[in-house]
Amino acid sequence: MSRSEPGSDPAAEAAPRPGGESGRAPLEPRGPEIAADVPLADYTTLGLGGPASRFRVATGTDELIAAVAETDAAGDALLVLGGGSNLVVADTGFAGTVVHAESRAISCSDTDDGRVRLRAGAGVPWDPLVARAVAEGFSGIEFLSGIPGRVGSTPIQNVGAYGQEVGQSIVEVLVYDRRTGERATMGNADCGFAYRDSVFKGGDRYVVCEVVFELERSQLSRPVRYAEVARVLGVEAGARVPLDRARETVLELRRGKGMVLDPDDPDTFSAGSFFTNPVLDPSEYTEFTRRAADYLGPGVQPPAHVDAEGRAKLSAAWLIDNAGFNRGYGAPARISTKHTLALTNPGEAATEDLLALAREVRAGVAKAFGITLANEPVLVGVEL
Repeated sequence: MSRSEPGSDPAAEAAPRPGGESGRAPLEPRGPEIAADVPLADYTTLGLGGPASRFRVATGTDELIAAVAETDAAGDALLVLGGGSNLVVADTGFAGTVVHAESRAISCSDTDDGRVRLRAGAGVPWDPLVARAVAEGFSGIEFLSGIPGRVGSTPIQNVGAYGQEVGQSIVEVLVYDRRTGERATMGNADCGFAYRDSVFKGGDRYVVCEVVFELERSQLSRPVRYAEVARVLGVEAGARVPLDRARETVLELRRGKGMVLDPDDPDTFSAGSFFTNPVLDPSEYTEFTRRAADYLGPGVQPPAHVDAEGRAKLSAAWLIDNAGFNRGYGAPARISTKHTLALTNPGEAATEDLLALAREVRAGVAKAFGITLANEPVLVGVEL
């Protein structure tokens, strides 16, 4: 998906909070007509954000492309929304046209080597698609269970969790190229997948319309790569387990961290992980370990995953916690009581309250460890 607000990220997604994907009472469906002053707080899992000047729904790929093309032709600012789980919208809203992707077509086809290709429209809710793949014995996205949002946003962020990323399974992305005004099919190599990144992120050229995943026909998961998952499953890293067991284990872990949407749990009124895990080069990592020892004492060993090139991925949650920001910190926006990486709106916060908390956390981590955390959610009309 994409948007054309200057200086912003295209990985936006939105939907009603606890009744649809998000947790509130379901909103009445809106037709293809353009509505005015629609509150975007009703379309985000944070429950934050002012009104959209114009709002229209696209129920299929053709309708999505037409809505974007018409908005561009009119010279209006564009925000394409899906599930709202990775979005922070200004209290003043969005002065342009919001196109809500509701394209929900799903199809399957077999490959010559016995695998299956699962094609889904941008508006397909993500977790139900994972549940369907697990139920039908399609292996490859099971450890991505419980992630809110919709299919269209997954390639933009290269959505990942528990040792799995969508970029490992995506073979094609059908996009609308706003520069040429044409559709294009981009293969996996064209997408530039990296840690929480892709060619779609940080630009507004492409609108993701459909995504094709290639999955293995198997009742067993992909090899377990994440230590916490392996521990809970009671298996060694690299083992394969039944798909349904893999899914339920991940859902259990996510619920324990407030990362599965629940209308009765204010900790789930968040945008998921607010900060990405920092990745340091070898010299930066050496400096970090020195500063951490100075700050916390020489016996402290910060958790890190170091790759073959010496690059180290740190735990943003550990940094936040050890900089003095504990679970439940803050008001009216607060850190989740279950996980320090989630910033939440228990009910009375405004977007500016959430951003003030994020800035305080970011500054505290920088002061303690010399690391500047980067936000993961898309910011619309605001800056961190």
